[in-house]
Amino acid sequence: MSTTTAKREQDRATEAAGTAVDKAREAAGHAGEAISGAASAVGQKVGEVASSVGHRASEVASSVTSSVGCGMQSLGETVREKGPESGMLGRATEKVAGCLEESGKYLEQKNFSEMAEDVTNLIRRNPLPALMVGVGIGFLLAKALRS
Repeated sequence: MSTTTAKREQDRATEAAGTAVDKAREAAGHAGEAISGAASAVGQKVGEVASSVGHRASEVASSVTSSVGCGMQSLGETVREKGPESGMLGRATEKVAGCLEESGKYLEQKNFSEMAEDVTNLIRRNPLPALMVGVGIGFLLAKALRS
């Protein structure tokens, strides 16, 4: 084989290698686009599912609080009917029944975000009692979990 033929073959091999590299880059670009598109679609689906789950959880929580509220109102009516009607116990019974009924109405009418806002405002207005309640609840939980 002559030097010219060898040079031509080398040039062809270099050109073929360059073409192969270009094709590989093009394929990698297409693969990257496909992966990016798939990742975007998966991300969008995950977002939709998370939103759906959050919405469903909110609906279930609303249903539960409404049911609890209805139960509390019913309990308040029962306490009022079964409790003493006069004297100190009668007044205490009336107060307890009234609190149960009002709490039940509150739970039926409010959603969780409104309740959270009310609790936040209550804590801002009364930070020391809120701290004491938190410490008390923590103490009771620690005691319950230790036994």
